Amino acid sequence: MNGYLHIVSNIKMRLIWRCVAMFLLWISCQQFIYAQDLHFSQFMNSPLTTNPANTGFIPEADYRIGVHYRSQWTSIPVPYKTSSVFGDFQLLRNQLQNGWLGAGFVVLNDVAGRGNLRSNKVYGSLAYHQMLGLSSLLSAGVNAGYVSKRIDVTKFTFDNQWNGKFFDAALNNGELQFASGNTEYIDLQVGMNYAYFPNEEAYVNAGFSVHHLNQARETFFRNGTNQIARRYIGFLNGSFKVNDDWILNPNTYFSSQARATELVVGMNAAYNVSGNGSFVFIAGGYLRWRDAAIAMIGFEKNNIRFTFTYDATTSSLSRYNASQGAYEFSLLHQGYYQQGFADKNLKRQSLCPRF
Repeated sequence: MNGYLHIVSNIKMRLIWRCVAMFLLWISCQQFIYAQDLHFSQFMNSPLTTNPANTGFIPEADYRIGVHYRSQWTSIPVPYKTSSVFGDFQLLRNQLQNGWLGAGFVVLNDVAGRGNLRSNKVYGSLAYHQMLGLSSLLSAGVNAGYVSKRIDVTKFTFDNQWNGKFFDAALNNGELQFASGNTEYIDLQVGMNYAYFPNEEAYVNAGFSVHHLNQARETFFRNGTNQIARRYIGFLNGSFKVNDDWILNPNTYFSSQARATELVVGMNAAYNVSGNGSFVFIAGGYLRWRDAAIAMIGFEKNNIRFTFTYDATTSSLSRYNASQGAYEFSLLHQGYYQQGFADKNLKRQSLCPRF
């Protein structure tokens, strides 16, 4: 009994230290952050911000921890930068009949524009996953978070402050008066997913989610009534094992908010370099419709995956930023609560193709 408790204690300590290491890496990015509205090209590597039903939906493991960072439009005077750290875990996997719970968290930081519009967001997620027969899975999830936004109004200049030679901050700007440089609110998201895995070599996953469900009031003005429009996100992912050397992963993402839409389509491929799946090379390409071409490269070694993407602007903005859109990286670790569990229970744990 003591030996078992010692093993469990060691596993918990390793998990805690991995969480701490990921969090410190995220914090180290903060000194470079100046952010933007939430926007990741690697949506497939940011599962909890894409859909809360992804919480605890981990086809190849029991838990995962990730760090995400994006820098956009660096050639424009004030770049947009975003970072996040997240983690999610499967719970009650052996206690519930053909199902389990997922719990997770996301911490986001971004800053945008000359006024340093800084956003800090903390979310908690919960989802339930139910097997439907032997080859289907239905998931539903919700997350709730606290959002704090701050802006430095002294950084702004307006046309009424032009005195003929320079912008004079002492002049009345003729704009609405700011009540405060801070705003805070609660934010809610809901979502559903469906996964189909007919065999060990094919897997398809589709989901739909509604973000800003409560349409919180967000304004810096005294009499402001602005409400955040609901954002609708749909995605379709697939994974297909061609042979022992190659796995293809096509992905599609669509987002709509107010009158703004985003469509991303593409595919990445994983090549089994080591032969036993311990080292995998990743490469691919995506297209954000009417905006950017996205190149991806990365690798996975011992359940740690690193992917880097670069967005080359294809829209009319390319005339001003020399097609330099954004770069983004994702660092993801997946693991099992017990060592050797993957080998003993591979059929139960892995719902998608793997080497």
